[in-house]
Parts: sequence; structure tokens; C-alpha cells
Amino acid sequence: MGTASPPAVTAPALVGDTLGLTALTAMAPVSWGTTYLVTTEFLPPGYPLTSGVIRALPAGLVLLAITRRLPHGRWLWRSLLLGTLNIGALFALLFVAAYRLPGGVAATLTAVLPLFVAGLAFLLLGERPTRWRLGCGMTGMLGVGLMVLRGRFSFDLLGILAGIAAAGVLAGGIVLTKRWGRPEGAGATTIAGWQLTAGGLVLGPLALAFEGLPPALDLPAIGGYAWLSVVGALLSFPVWFHGIGKLPVGAVSFLALLSPTTATILGWLFHGESLTLWQGVGFALALTSIAAAQLTPDVVRNLVRVPVAARGE
Repeated sequence: MGTASPPAVTAPALVGDTLGLTALTAMAPVSWGTTYLVTTEFLPPGYPLTSGVIRALPAGLVLLAITRRLPHGRWLWRSLLLGTLNIGALFALLFVAAYRLPGGVAATLTAVLPLFVAGLAFLLLGERPTRWRLGCGMTGMLGVGLMVLRGRFSFDLLGILAGIAAAGVLAGGIVLTKRWGRPEGAGATTIAGWQLTAGGLVLGPLALAFEGLPPALDLPAIGGYAWLSVVGALLSFPVWFHGIGKLPVGAVSFLALLSPTTATILGWLFHGESLTLWQGVGFALALTSIAAAQLTPDVVRNLVRVPVAARGE
């Protein structure tokens, strides 16, 4: 009697699994979008670098304690570099941009991330950017701009450079994380622990040098820092790195647009900000670009065809 062959996996089933993983990965930038509201409502002003340390370092140490694994060999310098890009430098540059520019301008600058990732992915991964995703990138930038740019604002050169550099270092972190993968036996939680710890250690001396010791914290500040460290780092970064490892790097980069989108929604809900017609159009464009970037033309064609057996690899 012959053994039964395993059931064929259909293309729509594979697409469904991918979309489920995409939805899970999207929860990370959604949680990061709460940072502005938490910072302005609960945290002491004037301590952006210290806030970055408190957000990253405790979460990284907890993940190290859970995984009980430290980087060694080439992963020592890789973890330091990736932690600097994805955590340390990113947090510092974002805070510089946020303090020197209106929030809307800073958010719009970081919306160039998908285009930066497309360029770096071509150079380092050999992934040729498609017109589909380049178009989605331009649409996403336009949508974020319509959502958050309102009123008159002034341009600060250092703030603009910091905002663009923030998108650049995050793009580098995403692409290098995809290129290098993980050492044997190390999961996304382990990688997140290494990078959060490295990023926190990089920010620590800068925070002490420029801001000194943090002030005494009241209960709302403690709650705010707990939210940023637990939800915005401890839980979100393992999910984020898991998504980077499994999904196309170009598609993942568009999910970062959910961060300024979430921040804008929270402003509408908690600050009583009214939604204008153009902001509604921008919101729709941003979400459309994110969704369209996940569904390439080939994937869409597979969804409407008769299911076929997926090719085994």
C-alpha cells in the first residue's frame, strides 16, 4: 500500500498565510505610532535620549534573560551595528527631527523609508524595485503628507537632515537584517534582545552627557515609560524582526507608514483634532499604498485564478 501524499498547498492558502503574518507584523509600527501621544501626555519634557534608553535597554535585558543567549563571533559587531541603526541612531535622529520640526514635517520625511529600502535592497540584496512598489511608495508619501501637514511651518535644515537620516538608518537596518539573517538556532526574540540592548547601550552615554540624570518620575510618567518599554519594544521588536525574516523586505518597509498614520488617528481621537477632507484623502491613500505594496500583481493574479498546487522547494 503506497503512502498518501501530503495535501497540496494552494496559492490562495499561501497568500492567506502571508497576509496573516503581514497583519501581525503591522502591529509593531502601530504600537510605535503611540509614542508621540504617550511622550507629550505623560513623560517629562526635555529628556528624549533618556527616554530612548529607558525604552530600549530594560526590554533588551529582559529578552536576553529569557533567551539566555549572547552574540558571539561576527554577531558581536553585527548586533552592535544593527542595534545602532534600528534602535540607537534611529531614536536619537527621530527625537532631533521631532524637536526641531513640526510633527507633521518630521512624519512626512520618514515616509521616504520605502523608497530608501527599495534602493538599498537593490544594492545589497539584488532585489530590483518594481514600478508597482515605487508607485506605492510615492502614493504613501503623498498620503502621509496630506494627513499630517497642515497650517504654516518653517524649515530647519538640521531637523530636515535628521528626519531624512532617520529613514535612512532604519532602511539600512531593515535591509541588513534581511541580508544577514540570523545565526543558527537564534530566533527573532534573541535578535531583538541583542539589538535593543546594543541600542540602549549606545544611547546611554549620550543621554548622560547631554541630559544628565533623569528627574524624579510621577505615576503617569512611570506608566508611560512602561508602555513604551513593554509594548513599544519588548513585544513589538520580536514581532517586527520575525516579519522581516519571513516577508519581502520591500513589503515590510511600507508597514512603517502605519506609525505616522496611527499617531495622526490618536491626535484626532484624544486631542480633539478635526479631520479635514484632504486629511481623509491622505488617510485613504496611505492605507491603500500599504495594502497595495503587500499585493503585487502576481499575487493578485494568483488570487483570482483557479487554485493550483504550490511548487515545493
